[in-house]
Amino acid sequence: MTTTPSALRFEHHEEPFGIGEDRPRLSWQVTTETAAWVQSAYELELGADEGQLVSYGRTESAEQLLQEWPAPPLHSRQRVAARVRVWGTDDDGPSVWSPIAYVEAGLLTPEDWQATMIRPAWDEASESIEPAARLSRPFDVTGPVASARLYASAHGVYVASINGRRVGRDILAPGWTSYHHRLRYQTYDVTDYLQPGTNVIGLEVADGWWRGYLGFQGKRNTYHDRTAVLAQLEMTDDGGTVTVLGTDSDWLAGRSPIVAADLYVGETYDARLQDGGWAGSDRQLSSAAKNDELHPVEIEAFDAAVLVAPDGPPVRATEEQAVAKVLASPSGKTILDFGQNLVGRVRITVSGPAGTEVTLRHAEVLEHGELGVRPLREAKQTDIYILSGAAGGEAWEPEFTIHGFRYVEVSGWPGDLDPDAFTAVVIHSDVVRTGTFECSDPMLNQLHSNVVWGMRGNFVDVPTDCPQRNERLGWTGDFQIFAATASFLYRIPGFTTSWLKDMAAEQGTDGPPPLVVPEVVAEKPPFPDRPVMAAWGDAAVLVPWVMYQRTGDQEFLRRQLPGMKAWLEAAARAAGPELRFEHGFQFGDWLDPAAAPDKPGDARTPWQLVAQAYLAYSSRVAAESAELLGEDSAGLRRLSQRASAVFREHYVSDGGRLIPPTQTAYAVALTFGLLEHAEQAVAAAGLAAAVEDDGYRIATGFVGTPLICDALTDHGYTNAAYRLLLQTECPSWLYPVTMGATTIWERWDSMLPDGSINEGEMTSFNHYALGAVADWMHRSLAGLAPAEPGYRKLLVRPRPGGGLDWAEA
Repeated sequence: MTTTPSALRFEHHEEPFGIGEDRPRLSWQVTTETAAWVQSAYELELGADEGQLVSYGRTESAEQLLQEWPAPPLHSRQRVAARVRVWGTDDDGPSVWSPIAYVEAGLLTPEDWQATMIRPAWDEASESIEPAARLSRPFDVTGPVASARLYASAHGVYVASINGRRVGRDILAPGWTSYHHRLRYQTYDVTDYLQPGTNVIGLEVADGWWRGYLGFQGKRNTYHDRTAVLAQLEMTDDGGTVTVLGTDSDWLAGRSPIVAADLYVGETYDARLQDGGWAGSDRQLSSAAKNDELHPVEIEAFDAAVLVAPDGPPVRATEEQAVAKVLASPSGKTILDFGQNLVGRVRITVSGPAGTEVTLRHAEVLEHGELGVRPLREAKQTDIYILSGAAGGEAWEPEFTIHGFRYVEVSGWPGDLDPDAFTAVVIHSDVVRTGTFECSDPMLNQLHSNVVWGMRGNFVDVPTDCPQRNERLGWTGDFQIFAATASFLYRIPGFTTSWLKDMAAEQGTDGPPPLVVPEVVAEKPPFPDRPVMAAWGDAAVLVPWVMYQRTGDQEFLRRQLPGMKAWLEAAARAAGPELRFEHGFQFGDWLDPAAAPDKPGDARTPWQLVAQAYLAYSSRVAAESAELLGEDSAGLRRLSQRASAVFREHYVSDGGRLIPPTQTAYAVALTFGLLEHAEQAVAAAGLAAAVEDDGYRIATGFVGTPLICDALTDHGYTNAAYRLLLQTECPSWLYPVTMGATTIWERWDSMLPDGSINEGEMTSFNHYALGAVADWMHRSLAGLAPAEPGYRKLLVRPRPGGGLDWAEA
């Protein structure tokens, strides 16, 4: 028998390079030919390299997840090799050693930074989209370089290059965080980028989230009105001597051929300018100096204490899509159909006269044959490429923008249009796929595919609500609803860690978290001063709880417990002395299908019921979290008990009937455990009757939709859950599938049966929240669920129904 541990993982990093932890916890998996094998002990070896490993002794433990770092803490820049071997309960000897895995620390203290934040000295700060800037300087390499690291960040979004070669594959770096609290830097191995003699290092920077359009309120300059860059190149020779080159006043700034770049508006690239803007001495980089296009830089005041290493994976290109069809619209426009609603941008290959402008307009749907741009609101999603006229053709892909689209309208194309000249590049956080689902029903398979594509398009550094219109914000309610589904489909602990750290930083320890993380929504109606918003604010409790349940990592609870308490205290204050919600405004069961297009909050279930239910449930979850951590939970337990009693007093009658008797009211009461045991059967029958009365069509919004199938199946009404799931008439999960949807829609009827777009101003065709039903499909339809945190034990319990022949997950 061969027992083989996998290569070690460090914390939740996919690529443990330039990490920010000095004592990263270690995890591994074991492959064995014996099904009943159980680990009884492990041994770790760590050292500077494979030939210098030191054993830290045998540890008697069955645990393989997130074990403590046994060695002295890492110091900045330190690289360590590590491996593990294990013993089973009935083994005579240890397993083979795991493959060697390496971890390298980034710059762990502010004092490690010698570079300064610099920006062009020209003054163009304004409300307009600023051209991208190129900041660069030449430097000499006089001897062999054993290793070289580039540490870089920006106020804006940047791409680094050395000798004209793009550094790394990251897109929209440094990503989006709560910049005034946490600004990420990236670490790159650039050893192979350097050459003997003169080299040129450069960073190109554009607005991004820092000063571009952001949110639905027409805001710009959210964080500042100028972009800037920070870079520190460290070169180590064979003898260990380190030479440091950092951004300072010796750098120069030039104009980029990217004359405009914005995440919502799009990018304009003038290829006639592409040789300009760089300092240097080789042919490609010299024309700027000759044309006096270089300008001095100025130092920007900056506190390196806000710099943090990434917790999760970077945004990258992960897939490419070819054109599926070339269409002619009724008005005569040329439209490319890529066959899949996705997030990213289009790469083109084109030949034509200098000055020719090719324009690409992106949208998710067609409306009566024309590009459906109304749902984009103020987001233009338009890229323009101005040809240089180069012999042999030109290839271009935008750098500092992304779009949500399936269709692209092309105008200004020189000559005959060849569909092979266009490639859609799919872009999202480079999370690793972990979970799959398939069954005998092709429509359910398409629904699940829509969930996956919706997640991919909205996991772009933060979990956004939508990827196309002028919004794209990290709404707390959306992720609270979808976190369990996401954690099955992809490995997201690192991604989520970053977002939760931003939530904690924004929230503090007094009051509710913001509605969106990072916080950018202006304080004006209907969002005055950090409102108490049930289901949205409850993300402070329920997202870390889901992550603990799915990963077994109590650090999610430890880091967020102060925020859990702060949120629940704020919610309790809002409920008043009687602990009953009565007045004000909350989103409630947002996007109930009965709501008018212009009144998405007009749900059949009162928001007061929703808020009461969440207060009772979240305070119980927070109490369990506190107990797991050895903290006092008595106050949280009392809060949950009082809130539950108020819920039953005002919203439960006749031994389990809900007031009002809506699908959502029954679903939250049953799944949140708010009913006495004797009331549950009555409530479950009431829910089944409500579903039947609604014709087995969806009658729930954001709150009820993720819960209703569990509420039915857990109380003996599996057939009703299947009839609801398999319904194809609107509103239903499968109605969009019948309409050709390839992602989850924001509204059940985002597109009407006649092909018209819903008239509501808020209509997205890529909005993952209502796809949270996939979690039930994984756990109940296919029957694969965690029975203990971190899947230490599996619950295998398929619940067949709906006429399906088979299902697998």
